[in-house]
Amino acid sequence: MAGAIVVEVRRGGVVESRHRVHYAAVRGGELVAAAGDPALVTFFRSAAKPIQALPLVRARPDLDDRLVAIACASHHANPDQVEAARDLLAAAPATEDDLECGDQEGRPPGRIYHNCSGKHAGMLATCRALGWPIEGYRLPDHPLQRALHEQVAAAAGLDTQDVPTAVDGCGVLTFALPLERMACAFARLAELDGGPRVLEAMRAWPELVGGEPSLDTRLMRALPGWAAKGGAEGLLCAVSPDGLGLAVKVEDGNQRAISPVLARLPVFPRELREFARVPVLNSVGEDVGEVARA
Repeated sequence: MAGAIVVEVRRGGVVESRHRVHYAAVRGGELVAAAGDPALVTFFRSAAKPIQALPLVRARPDLDDRLVAIACASHHANPDQVEAARDLLAAAPATEDDLECGDQEGRPPGRIYHNCSGKHAGMLATCRALGWPIEGYRLPDHPLQRALHEQVAAAAGLDTQDVPTAVDGCGVLTFALPLERMACAFARLAELDGGPRVLEAMRAWPELVGGEPSLDTRLMRALPGWAAKGGAEGLLCAVSPDGLGLAVKVEDGNQRAISPVLARLPVFPRELREFARVPVLNSVGEDVGEVARA
């Protein structure tokens, strides 16, 4: 097995920083490619959103692709993304006051502008459909969060007691898993109840799932048929049209190191040269360095 992939930050030909990146690729429950430590345990963070949307699409089969996609999103509060989140909230039915994600620093006031508002709107819609209380839906002992813990563990082929939890940035549970189990969960998405529906929506609306310049959106556009979702602290997960699951993690959590790794992953059908170099810009917009593989 190869060692961790090293990504360098270079300025004027001098290396300023280095990032170590791990990845695991799984097909049919078997590890087929890896670099670094595929058993590295980290939190799923927002990369779990496609799995967290499974109870929603089962409970609300009437929702269209656009609303399912925004439930899987970490959005930039672009007008089309906020409109989709509002439409999902109305379909729940619920109001912005029911969202328990809070406001987000650096964004307009209002919970609907939070990057996880679509996920939270989907959670409210799930609670309404299943007759669960909407108050406190984000808390660990709420039936929804217990069900999502079970869903994530089952997708990864684990028992819930083997999947530790903590509180995510938006207030709901997040789940700790080895990279290889994250890749397995994505590889199995098309086999899970509701999984094909979630994948269809993400592939149909990649611009809602992240938006420019999010790597998940860019990857789905570069490789049609793939579905991808990023997560905080340098994580990205994806699945190919034929069920190969992928999990990539930057050891120090810096998101900028993922793109150069994606550029030359052997599991992709072609080299993604447009991902290979991330420019380092100064305050006047000049290209003064790069983030690239060593």
